[in-house]
Amino acid sequence: MKVSVCMASYNGEKYIKSQISSILDQLGNNDELIISDDGSSDQTINIIESFNDERIILLNHKQNKDSRKNIYAHYLVSSNFENALKSSSGDFIFLADQDDIWVENKLDIMLPYLKQYSTVMSDCSIFDEKNVMISDSFFNNNINLPRGLFLNISKPLYHGCCMAFNKAVLDLALPFPKKMILHDNWIGILSERFGTVKFIDDKLVKYRRHYENSSFSQGKSKNTIIFKIRYRLELFSQVLKRIISIKIKRKFINNMEHKYLN
Repeated sequence: MKVSVCMASYNGEKYIKSQISSILDQLGNNDELIISDDGSSDQTINIIESFNDERIILLNHKQNKDSRKNIYAHYLVSSNFENALKSSSGDFIFLADQDDIWVENKLDIMLPYLKQYSTVMSDCSIFDEKNVMISDSFFNNNINLPRGLFLNISKPLYHGCCMAFNKAVLDLALPFPKKMILHDNWIGILSERFGTVKFIDDKLVKYRRHYENSSFSQGKSKNTIIFKIRYRLELFSQVLKRIISIKIKRKFINNMEHKYLN
């Protein structure tokens, strides 16, 4: 059993060392931490390389500069995460943000669940830039999963830094749609449609909320109504296309297996 942790980095010198340390402390010798960097201009790369750990795989995310125009930061992050996910080889894949900290027993708690469910999402506590706790729970109460396609599109809930999933889910999710999506919501929706999902109350990440991070969870969204509608319509369209594609592929495989067995 191999674990792949996928992280997207960009000018993360302020916090990334602590996050990498908290992850490596929990990984086995056969596990991997894949970090895709989006062209950092600070000391991020030097900090990553200073660990000199063979379990770290550092990738350069080759950006399409034309695509950066009029695109919100979290969609660029999703593209960067996709670059890391494409290189993962683990049986179980964990997502990690560069500025958080993993609670020391995160893997020990989540791995048994991952042997039963396709995707698992934990709770997390929220900290500010000075490591002061803002809230002991991100979700505040129990989350019932699965939620269904329309609820996931209208009110996105899946939070990447709290998520882990198996290789089968990754195969369904890749490649990401070329048009704008949030990677965690995309993975969560496909997990519900073709697998099983589980939410656990354990706070397994110290999620750092600050003005530089790109997560929608920083507070009230600043996106316009038009943007929100456009995004949800596009997400719905992309999800339907992927569902149909997966069903066609599975039907073809089943037909071929039936043909050769008979």
